[in-house]
Amino acid sequence: MKLSNILNGIDLIEVTGGSPEMCEITGICFDSRCCTPGSLFIAQRGSASDGHLFINAALESGAAAVLCEEMPSERSNGVVIKIKDTHSALGIASSNFYDRPSEKMKVVGITGTNGKTTTATLLFRVFRALGYKCGLLSTIANYIEEREVSATHTTPDPVQLNRLMAEMAFEGCEFCFMEVSSHSLDQKRVAGIEFAGGLFSNITHDHLDYHKTFAEYIRVKKSFFDNLSPNSFALTNVDDKNGMVMLQNSAASKYTYSCQSPANFNCRIIESTLDGMLLNIGGKEVWTRFIGGHNAYNILAVYSAAILLGAKEDELLVEISNLSSVAGRLEYLKGGEEITAVVDYAHTPDALENVLKTLKDCAEGKEIVTVFGCGGNRDKTKRPEMAEVSARYSDRVVVTSDNPRFEEPEAIIDDIRKGFSVKDMGKTLFITDRREAIRTALIMAKPGSIVLIAGKGHENYQDVKGVKHHFDDKEEINNLFNQKS
Repeated sequence: MKLSNILNGIDLIEVTGGSPEMCEITGICFDSRCCTPGSLFIAQRGSASDGHLFINAALESGAAAVLCEEMPSERSNGVVIKIKDTHSALGIASSNFYDRPSEKMKVVGITGTNGKTTTATLLFRVFRALGYKCGLLSTIANYIEEREVSATHTTPDPVQLNRLMAEMAFEGCEFCFMEVSSHSLDQKRVAGIEFAGGLFSNITHDHLDYHKTFAEYIRVKKSFFDNLSPNSFALTNVDDKNGMVMLQNSAASKYTYSCQSPANFNCRIIESTLDGMLLNIGGKEVWTRFIGGHNAYNILAVYSAAILLGAKEDELLVEISNLSSVAGRLEYLKGGEEITAVVDYAHTPDALENVLKTLKDCAEGKEIVTVFGCGGNRDKTKRPEMAEVSARYSDRVVVTSDNPRFEEPEAIIDDIRKGFSVKDMGKTLFITDRREAIRTALIMAKPGSIVLIAGKGHENYQDVKGVKHHFDDKEEINNLFNQKS
């Protein structure tokens, strides 16, 4: 493809070394080590490295052209172009290179602190059940119809993102449902994507290790809706205190959903048990296999977005009633002595509280044992908050290791320990080894107890010192249940 076509929509400040109209590009890269003959190398400044330092290395590897924010002092062969922002340029260039795949289907982005994965996945399942070809981009996995493509980030880098969308478009997908993380918005990974709609679930304190302040976290989330086109829709949870903030300055058509207040779309919980919920959505009753108020919001978000995308109400409610839980989100495993183990991805104080409140409401007096930890090299302020939440709703607590990354597990546990009162300590154990912690919780659980294993959900690894070791909470639970049977 001609470089001039790839640069469509990007403002050029300075061009040296040749004409973009005459330069043929065979691929796009932002890591000089991945450059091949004919590549376009886009130099980006990151937290760990500066791509501008590797411009010559990219050219020596055969890159035909370079986009940069600062011209190199020494210029090698190749077209070198100065632009204002290489982060947004990477998204736009990737979209152009893959022939703007997002414009060939309806792309819906879901953002918020909690509920992104569940909402995106359920929308994907519902629309496939309704007979549409669909793609999914999520934390758990990416799908092109039935074909799974492994996920490494909540939102892929722009090159990978547009490549996946191009494959979806080629295979005839009419819809693509994707999670949009705050990191991806800040890093402009979704630049160049044409969204048919955007959905906001909620926002609570998370990722402050990256964004530093809650105000900045909100600003970044809001930027997604600020950039939606007038031809798209913006759907927000009006019950979240920042829900309407997201719609300010958005050119999209604005809609709201709520379980508590007047809105365009409403839902009410009629009945809730450990087996599911009876919901009233838009005046019609529907039974779902999901439990908990937070899942009522997720189901309502799915319903609202689907209606805005043209789904027929009666058909939609039938398919919603057929939905089952998403991997690692309130997944149930039954063991002997009527012990129920629940695996959930909850890794923030509010997410943990949502899950525990749900279990408490449905427990009918049964004992609740909670196993949890906190990730390393992440927001430390939530560690004692997680302790307080676990103690408030649990009869017993086991604190363990999650993904320590480059922190010492014991240091993370010490931070968590600060959130327990003297009284709480009497019902709390601290076991660093996660396998042993899960084993201990299941062994000490009374008959009929509910044991929540929180924090990792669908993940099948532990990240220790930069190495991912296989570890799957569900595997450990099943092994222990089989040993006891």
